[in-house]
Amino acid sequence: MTKTVLRSVAVAGTLAACAALSIAAAPPKKPAASARTNWNAAAAVTTNGSHRLGNPEAPLKLVEYVSYTCPHCAHFQKESDPVLRLTMVPKGQISVTVTNFLRNPIDLTVAMLTNCGDPKRFFARHNAFFASQEKWLAKAEATNREQQKRWYEGDYPTRMRAISSDLGFYDQTAAWGLSRAQTDQCFASKATMDQLKVQQSDVQSLGLQGTPSFTLNGQLLDGHDWATVSRAITEKQAQQRAGNI
Repeated sequence: MTKTVLRSVAVAGTLAACAALSIAAAPPKKPAASARTNWNAAAAVTTNGSHRLGNPEAPLKLVEYVSYTCPHCAHFQKESDPVLRLTMVPKGQISVTVTNFLRNPIDLTVAMLTNCGDPKRFFARHNAFFASQEKWLAKAEATNREQQKRWYEGDYPTRMRAISSDLGFYDQTAAWGLSRAQTDQCFASKATMDQLKVQQSDVQSLGLQGTPSFTLNGQLLDGHDWATVSRAITEKQAQQRAGNI
């Protein structure tokens, strides 16, 4: 579990098919749509602005509460991807929802960028920032007091522009085809900021103290790593097979 290491920023925040019977021989049946669907292509925004990947009717629903400056969150993603996003999600066995847990100005800046643009591309942006986390966190640790002072002064777009300049985020968004001006427009999005505020309210209502945190089918898990989530998934699947839930 990772605790806050930077000063907190206040962020006041799915056919039924009918077929006519015929005496003549019927054509071969096609496989059910659900058997053909790769649910990795199903991305949607939830009511609180979080992003869900996978089958909305999946028997298992995992919510991840993550901070972009949390090394344990990046480690969780690296460990969980082969099972969740590369195996279970495509088969429709589980859906994964990402909710932002903002602990500091950098978290807010990255969240504004991952939430900017086509919602279907959210997970690509989300994964990119975690994949490069080690590099830009090193830049953050190397900044001096005067640089960090700019992260806490002025309006939020001004702060986020300073952070992006210091940590190389403009290079990341340029790789996505966004100009600096377009990136700055993301920082000025009131709609995105309002969604992030709602997510922080959800974080507070759950009493979450560290990242990453998780709920599985609405139940808060007592742990902050892949071992905890993997065990909970196995137990829930066993219960569902037994018809206990």
